[in-house]
Amino acid sequence: MAPKPKAVLQYLVLVLLVPLLSLLPFSHALSQDFCVADLQRPDTPSGYPCKNPNSVTADDFHSRALATAGPAAPPFNTGFASATVKQWPAMNGLNLAFTRLDIFPGGVVPMHTHPRASEVIFVAEGSLYAGFISADANKVYIKKVDKGELFVFPQGLLHFLYNIGKSTAVVIAAYSNPNPGLQIVDFALFGNNLTVPDVVKTTFINAAEVLGLKAFFGPRSVEG
Repeated sequence: MAPKPKAVLQYLVLVLLVPLLSLLPFSHALSQDFCVADLQRPDTPSGYPCKNPNSVTADDFHSRALATAGPAAPPFNTGFASATVKQWPAMNGLNLAFTRLDIFPGGVVPMHTHPRASEVIFVAEGSLYAGFISADANKVYIKKVDKGELFVFPQGLLHFLYNIGKSTAVVIAAYSNPNPGLQIVDFALFGNNLTVPDVVKTTFINAAEVLGLKAFFGPRSVEG
């Protein structure tokens, strides 16, 4: 009698999949109390390896990463201070990370994306506009967000913030991944070694403007 299809499938899972899973560098963060990252060892798809528990202290769970404004990034007129796993190793495996944004009058957090995380912002001071663009319909969702209010950016979608007031807007952003990733559109387009003709061809921006933006945001590429 021939084996049943279901039995064959179960056999293949046992023979092929289980050995492969045993080779993956899984973090134990979700199967124990915590997994403070050992940043001296390489990152893996499942997070950093755990620091030796015998060397973990209360200081590992404390951070002043957001206690003061971060350095302002020109030309955006915004200070950025981060508390991802790289600044706060206790976040490893906890699906959390944070950023403090001090958006000065006229300042902006430019169009960018976090490929590995959704983001929630809490406005601690001031007022601003927050918005994102959907991937399916290319629709813009934009809203004025005042002190004490929240706004959410779904994972991977392009989004932005800008200050509309006369005082500094202070924002705390929380992410659903300890290492959310960051790609800023301006730097992605112009802060690289793509040639000017490549950028012109793919963006429809004229060559003179591309040269100016490349000079401002990053290395200036050759013409050819």
